[in-house]
Amino acid sequence: MATTLETPREQAVDQALRDHPRAALDANSVREAYRRWAGVYDAVFGGVSSFGRRRAVAAVNRLPGTRVLEVGVGTGLALPRYRPEKRVIGIDLSRDMLLKAQERVQNEQLTHVEGLLEMDAESMAFQDGAFDIAVAMFTASVVPDAKRLFTEMQRVVRPGGHLLFVNHFAAEAGPRWWVERTMAPLSRLLGWHPDFAFSDLFDREAVQVEAMEPCRPGGLFTLVHLRNAAPSVTLGERAAAAA
Repeated sequence: MATTLETPREQAVDQALRDHPRAALDANSVREAYRRWAGVYDAVFGGVSSFGRRRAVAAVNRLPGTRVLEVGVGTGLALPRYRPEKRVIGIDLSRDMLLKAQERVQNEQLTHVEGLLEMDAESMAFQDGAFDIAVAMFTASVVPDAKRLFTEMQRVVRPGGHLLFVNHFAAEAGPRWWVERTMAPLSRLLGWHPDFAFSDLFDREAVQVEAMEPCRPGGLFTLVHLRNAAPSVTLGERAAAAA
């Protein structure tokens, strides 16, 4: 087995990242976290996340277009809820989670699911504009670089298509903010960022927001619906047009 030898400078940088109040995630730590979670994920998280998941899929089902990408498909909890005419491809970084999703597809005969692929959401293998809709449920705070995820989702969705996210976004003040900041150093163990903010995913002034809706329980999660801008339209042009 090959071994990668780090220089003292690289070791120092790596240690600085680990010591940061928000512990850095990387692909390997995400895979390892969800290898541990795969067997119990549905029981532990399925209930509390079910409201947001149902809202997100209902929104997808109402939108025009049939080509749907589910980013971070996990164990496939959302897959049975898509309308039959939607043609769904799911991707995930965790092979253990995908195996659970594949079992679900086979057991429930979900013929609208066209593929389940092990893939890095920050570097997808799909062509530009391959999908009408991309949806990421409880995924944005899991990936190492959420802005790269956002950029890739923009790329693989056709101009004028739709991007949807349902996720926990950190409070901006109060007791919940303190709890989330306290938990932030556990990111590598948990496999997600407890203090994940909107600004970690996108600039609210630079995107076309169609809707932002709180989801149960208690508004803990938010469903965000964005219209995908044409690549030729720059942020400056969009701001000038809105002025």
